[in-house]
Amino acid sequence: MSEIVATYLIHDFNGNHEKKAESIALGLTVGTWTDLPHLVQKQLEKHKGRVVSVTPLSEVERANSYFNRKVYRSLIKIAYPARNFSNDLPAILTTVFGKLSLDGEIKLIDLDFVGDIQKAFPGPQFGIEGIREKVGVFNRPLVMSIFKGVLGRDLTFHNEQLRQQALGGVDLVKDDEILFDQELTPFFDRIKMGKRILNEVYETTGHRTLYAVNLSGKTFELLDKAEQAAEAGADALLFNVHTYGLDVLQALSEHDRIKLPIMAHPAYSGALASSSFYGIGYPLLLGKLVRLSGADLSLFPSPYGNVALEKTETLAIAEALTKDELSWKKAFPVPSAGIHPGMVPDLIKDFGLDSVINAGGGIHGHPDGAEGGAKAFRSAVEAVLAGKELSEAAAEEETLRKALVLWGGL
Repeated sequence: MSEIVATYLIHDFNGNHEKKAESIALGLTVGTWTDLPHLVQKQLEKHKGRVVSVTPLSEVERANSYFNRKVYRSLIKIAYPARNFSNDLPAILTTVFGKLSLDGEIKLIDLDFVGDIQKAFPGPQFGIEGIREKVGVFNRPLVMSIFKGVLGRDLTFHNEQLRQQALGGVDLVKDDEILFDQELTPFFDRIKMGKRILNEVYETTGHRTLYAVNLSGKTFELLDKAEQAAEAGADALLFNVHTYGLDVLQALSEHDRIKLPIMAHPAYSGALASSSFYGIGYPLLLGKLVRLSGADLSLFPSPYGNVALEKTETLAIAEALTKDELSWKKAFPVPSAGIHPGMVPDLIKDFGLDSVINAGGGIHGHPDGAEGGAKAFRSAVEAVLAGKELSEAAAEEETLRKALVLWGGL
């Protein structure tokens, strides 16, 4: 048997969720049931949705306040036969949450892929182990930085930022998600110059840094552009998956002439997932779905910064990316936004060694520039892994001390 089991969070005002669940199971599959002749029922049985469970939840005041009345809540699970849809995410999401997403206070929390349908989604090409192999780092979280303030600046400015970040010892550098293919910083020039600069830094320091260039353009041009990026020597791709679509991410990941790690950026995901009562759950959207679609790294708002998610949600995203699965390699969780070196102990405590510490302003805003900011992060990571307090390490490492004075953590 091959099927998709969808988990929904239901809010309504009458509490008859068993009936609601059955209406969803029928409405999204065979349409009706009790009025059908027995022979037709038998013919359609293999296409009928199945209610797996209905679990009532306790009343919460936040929901009552939002709807200005008493709200009944339940988690319901419904199984959809895989024979009902083609083996692609657009078909699956249309089946389990297409018109249902328009039907009141309902949120899609999870999808379980049962049976052979898992084979239609190979997942990450590289995953955590593959990325670690590329950078040669196996025993600590990776450190990543972001280009900042490069819009309206030329390639010289961009390249110098890249050099300083790499000299500071970051493992990954990514484009800003709003840096597209522009006249001052052309896509392929960024790749070619970036490769040269990072090779020079590697020859000088012995430290390998990967650069993720932002892949953008019209959808039907992306595969060719990504293939040309690989031929030009790109290390990795940054991809705004939620504006282009999960199926496009999967096509990029599975293309046999691209073979590049892909970072999934969360831009636009808030439009789909930010409500507690509607849309798609963040752990599903930024965790499981991007992983099975082929992302090797998934960025998401950290629980500490200025664009924060609740901690339970961020931990659930990380769990969805790193949970042991026979079908999919693990993908790197990348908690982001508002990160500075003083947060490193919490980041490692909460997200573990198999994570990426990602910073923009926390690197570029350092008094010693991007190189100093990167060194401060590396020093903070080394201190935590050595069992030191950051204040103790800061007494020996000036860049870390300056960062802790500026952003806190002493």
